[in-house]
Amino acid sequence: MLVPSYKPLLKRSRPVKIQTRTWPEGAVSALKDCFACTDWGVFKTGASQGVQIDIHEYAEAVTGYFAKGTEDVTVLKTFTARGNHKPWMTSEVRSLLTARDAAFRKGDKTALRSARSALSKGIKAAKRTYAEGIQGHLCDTGNTRRMWQGVQALTDYKSKQAVDDASLPDRLNNFFAHFEAPHPTTRGRHGPSPTAAGPALIRENPHEGQPTESGRPR
Repeated sequence: MLVPSYKPLLKRSRPVKIQTRTWPEGAVSALKDCFACTDWGVFKTGASQGVQIDIHEYAEAVTGYFAKGTEDVTVLKTFTARGNHKPWMTSEVRSLLTARDAAFRKGDKTALRSARSALSKGIKAAKRTYAEGIQGHLCDTGNTRRMWQGVQALTDYKSKQAVDDASLPDRLNNFFAHFEAPHPTTRGRHGPSPTAAGPALIRENPHEGQPTESGRPR
């Protein structure tokens, strides 16, 4: 039986569990109320050592309080990211996919037709929103970081992981040192010169190069 050498991306990569925090309705106002009634002088007093204030301890305490307040009002969700995950996929599109599958399992043709139409419109809207976001990255020429993020998103660029190999510097040094090492000079097209050949070659032809009676060399 012939087995194709190509494997789909969904089978080549394993699913990855990703955790993210979502802001439910009313979370921002609740966090603002929490910060409004906070006694910020407590953090300054705790970081003070006499007259001086430990700025590192002060900043760490305040940022830790910010993180704790954010964790209290947000919801932690876990979802599975597969190899064929699309960057424009949103929670609205996932809910439309779930509704379509539910209508298909029920066998209701009318509900399935409307669910497919709503899913098609939702996918187009999600793609349009994603394209506008990428276009915003490229149009903001004053922010180089955002511009390069847009280029990486368009080209599907993924940064390579660093190679943890202790012998890599030595191998690179040996490789480049090969070009700097002196190499023996190659012989000429007409063979070695008489001086480089040594006195043995000269003794074999003692009369070579001497003029004859006609005045020409032998």
